[in-house]
Amino acid sequence: MPHLNRSGRRVAASVLGSVLLTACQPNAPTAPAPKPATSPMPRHQPTALPSSTVTGPGLTPHQRLTTLAANISTTPADGLAGLPYTYLHVQSWTRATNVITRTDVRRWRRDADSSGREITRRLPDVPRVAHSPKPDERERFAAARETTTRYAAGELPPYLPSPLPTDPGTLADMLAPRQRAGEPAYPRMLAGGIVNVATTQYLDRGQRATTLRVLASVPNVAYQGEMTDLAGRAGLGFTVTGDGSTLQIVVEARTGEVLAAEERLIGNRPGLFSSVLILERGHTARDGAASARP
Repeated sequence: MPHLNRSGRRVAASVLGSVLLTACQPNAPTAPAPKPATSPMPRHQPTALPSSTVTGPGLTPHQRLTTLAANISTTPADGLAGLPYTYLHVQSWTRATNVITRTDVRRWRRDADSSGREITRRLPDVPRVAHSPKPDERERFAAARETTTRYAAGELPPYLPSPLPTDPGTLADMLAPRQRAGEPAYPRMLAGGIVNVATTQYLDRGQRATTLRVLASVPNVAYQGEMTDLAGRAGLGFTVTGDGSTLQIVVEARTGEVLAAEERLIGNRPGLFSSVLILERGHTARDGAASARP
């Protein structure tokens, strides 16, 4: 597999495709809005885990993920959860019948009432599904036309209600019904649900640890080693293969954040199904504001 490369359940369908979830867009985009101030969150540099702890030989994928979950550190944004808005910046490539859509979304959700705003940029669709996202595509988003969509209270819910359960089994049941555990699609549903949560709501240290423990329980999860995503960020790669697809997830080894995910179909009509980069996540005092710094 090459380098890896929106808003609750509605956007999750966009990220990992309508096979997992579908919903409708409640608001029509408005005219381009003034650009908000945005700046990348500073990368947190805690003491790194010893390489042998999670990357050395002799560990099963389950052991690597549970060890990682037990040792991840906090991020600067974890201490700013009292601010009213959650901010996420996501870029995605998503199959839509015979084309690949390419979208850059900056999303502010007011956690108290699920209102907010999204600023979206789109590149022209790619007329083939055998596409591999390239770094130069990311650079082109900056020149694409912006559209702003505002959401009234209740129109921008998270993928799952907050706070998330701290018990991995309870969270797994929310992501994929336990009664479907024997079906070929179950591993894909469970792993895809983890990606959907990570791409639609902010996860603090404890919640990140719980999602890693859920990933550890996914049947067929495999460790792919250290790798970089489409944005050049280093992480640990894990894959889940089943139900005619392979889903690869890149996890930041110090903080347990999902950096990127890519799913490719390997059965009928093979090619890219979805690819997503989570570029920024944090909390802000108002919509349109840059991520706050501690």
